[in-house]
Amino acid sequence: MRIAVTYENGEVFGHFGHTEQFKLYDAEDGKIIKEEIVSTNGSGHGALAGFLADNGVDALICGGIGMGAQNALTAAGIRFYAGVTGSADAAAKALAEGKLRFDPDARCDHHEHHDGDCSHEHCADHHCEGN
Repeated sequence: MRIAVTYENGEVFGHFGHTEQFKLYDAEDGKIIKEEIVSTNGSGHGALAGFLADNGVDALICGGIGMGAQNALTAAGIRFYAGVTGSADAAAKALAEGKLRFDPDARCDHHEHHDGDCSHEHCADHHCEGN
């Protein structure tokens, strides 16, 4: 299984569409066997699903993610685990072991206004739900 994690300074980056890097992990038998950091080269939102598919990704770990990106990932056959925070390495290890805790309702909604509070600093100009 190939896992991608939105990545910044060792942590899960909180907004899928704005991530500048992914950390890719190859996992076998519940263990991480290879890691690499790749740049998105400025790709954003919908283009990132294609970027991940081109890199052979099976699963994505991220913070917030919009509905359009969720749909694009689903169409590309990539499972996603949103609402994850903390260490990227720990999250990938937990997923490989089948122990990842995530929020299936975590999303960033850029086109609708909500009274919800967003704890992601980089989402301050957006209205996010689920952390």
